[in-house]
Amino acid sequence: MKADIVIVGAGPVGLCLSRALSGSGLKTVLVEQQRLADISEPPFDGREIALTQKSVRLMRTFGLWDLIDPHARAPLCSAKVFNGPSTGALEIGHELSGHAELGWLVSNHLIRKAAYEALRESTARHGDVTLLAAQKVSSVKAGDELASVTLESGETLSARLIVAADSRFSSTRKMMGIAACMHDFGKAMLVCRMTHEAPHAHTAWEWFAYGQTLALLPLNADRASHAHQSSVVLTLPVGEVNEIAALAPDAFAGQIEDRFMRRLGAMKLASTRHVYPLVSVYADRFVGKRFAAVGDAAVGMHPVTAHGFNFGLLGVETLGNRIIEAHRNGFDIGAASVLQRYEIQHRHATKPLFLATRFITEIYTNNTMPARLARDFMLRAASRLMPFRKAIAASLTG
Repeated sequence: MKADIVIVGAGPVGLCLSRALSGSGLKTVLVEQQRLADISEPPFDGREIALTQKSVRLMRTFGLWDLIDPHARAPLCSAKVFNGPSTGALEIGHELSGHAELGWLVSNHLIRKAAYEALRESTARHGDVTLLAAQKVSSVKAGDELASVTLESGETLSARLIVAADSRFSSTRKMMGIAACMHDFGKAMLVCRMTHEAPHAHTAWEWFAYGQTLALLPLNADRASHAHQSSVVLTLPVGEVNEIAALAPDAFAGQIEDRFMRRLGAMKLASTRHVYPLVSVYADRFVGKRFAAVGDAAVGMHPVTAHGFNFGLLGVETLGNRIIEAHRNGFDIGAASVLQRYEIQHRHATKPLFLATRFITEIYTNNTMPARLARDFMLRAASRLMPFRKAIAASLTG
């Protein structure tokens, strides 16, 4: 099969890139190892995505935003950062950003579903994207004029450009001989939804307690009970997380209540529980010969700064614009000059925050006494620096 572009990975980033390119006059083949049913009706996976204002604008452009139930789009109005048992916090309010909210929280599975539906609608109009589900890539090769992807079924796809959008552990990127800086934090995140007595005021919490990290992502009230509801993220060493995840629902709720020092009152489990390893990734190169990596295959962020999918959408915009611009001007979309422009622009946009995030996680998960004192001093100082708080608000809004 021949195409202009082959995208490996039909997660939210791969789907959004396919949608961004649809209607541009290019033929795209999207390859995904999951079954079509899992792509079109993805199950709840526990992850709530904090979307910046810029990401929401891009989702509107791609036709995703209006496909998501408004009740499932929760406004994020402010954010608080706590250190240890202190009730004092660094607070970033939406008024610092010039918007009515810093951003929005939407479940990952709903973003995936909306991206699939938006792509399906665009493909029905333009007939320019072919989705190959339940197919796994066995090899990737790049030549001077064309690149090719061979599937385990034996079929070969040829194209002018191959794009990897197949997770931070991208096998496609590895097949192209591109290494990545990978940091395993030795911990795991447990994520789930919980209802609670105290209101959250649409404020996100990042709580660097001693020996654990807690996050609270404010959601809209539970549809049935109208109870206050949030996504809870607990980060601990892998063994401890697995033990807590295996508790009976009531015992689990009691554990989470205690870990939040009952600041939210009584809590109750409201969803399934999911555990994810904590690994960050930054590819040594985002491009190769007739090849580009996007999304987590290029930059896999630690979730503490909530920019993973936002960087994914930014990469979709940057790479998509470079490809469409080259095509409209009659240039080779897989040429090194085209791809290097994406590389430079996306690296410039992502590297500073990636490094800052590593620094934050190293400092704020270090429980030695000097680190504790430094953390407290840094938060108190940051609370008094309006330019710094405005910079954080700008980052959160995108």
